[in-house]
Amino acid sequence: MKNHLRFLLFGALCLNLTTYAQSGSPGGPQLGGSMDKLFGENQSFAAALEFQATDKSGKTIIMPGKISFDTGKSRFEFNMADVKGGPMPPDVAAQMKSMGLDEMIMIGCPDKKAAYLVYPALQSYVLNNLPEMESAATNSDYKVETTELGKETVDGHPCVKNKVIITDKKGVKHESTVWDATDLKNFPVKIQTVEQGNNVTMLFKNVSTTKPAASLFEPPSGYTKYDSIQSMMMQQMMKQMGGGAGLQPHGQ
Repeated sequence: MKNHLRFLLFGALCLNLTTYAQSGSPGGPQLGGSMDKLFGENQSFAAALEFQATDKSGKTIIMPGKISFDTGKSRFEFNMADVKGGPMPPDVAAQMKSMGLDEMIMIGCPDKKAAYLVYPALQSYVLNNLPEMESAATNSDYKVETTELGKETVDGHPCVKNKVIITDKKGVKHESTVWDATDLKNFPVKIQTVEQGNNVTMLFKNVSTTKPAASLFEPPSGYTKYDSIQSMMMQQMMKQMGGGAGLQPHGQ
């Protein structure tokens, strides 16, 4: 009976994490495609990031973390314990922590058409393929229109507030409101946009425009690779139950 309940819990964890993986994160930041263009000349940076998303029902999720970015490649580090307003029940969140699944690193590499979900506590990662549209986009695929809306101060930085409309090669328009800090080479310290019906706000603090190390955009050497979150979680569950040898991960 005890093992049966643990497998039911495993199924619930798989469902939650699969949803997160398909969206890139639990509603987490997406800096690929048209979003890159909001950073202008600031194509290499690192910062603390507070990500906020409010859905159509008015529910808000707040996710703090650390982001690194370099010419299309991105890395976002966060801990599920720090996420506020998320849909995950407390008992499932606690089980995730006990299994080493609470700390996550999301790495996107459009040049390799790859996205990685890294779990440091498990020394493991999941490899996903990026959609062709995200991996193949170039600067010539987008048209950027900027309209100044005024001047405001954000987190102590004097900013120019702009409306930015980015049109992709299919004619789809992406509209954002952006606060460019004039004391940080016009880095967008605040971005507001609507994506898939969610009102999204990204706040950047402690910004460094030093080029991040290339190693940040690779899964750590020696980590075990899996082809799905389900297979990784099943392996961990089997280990906890004393049967880890019966299921093999996908090798590097």
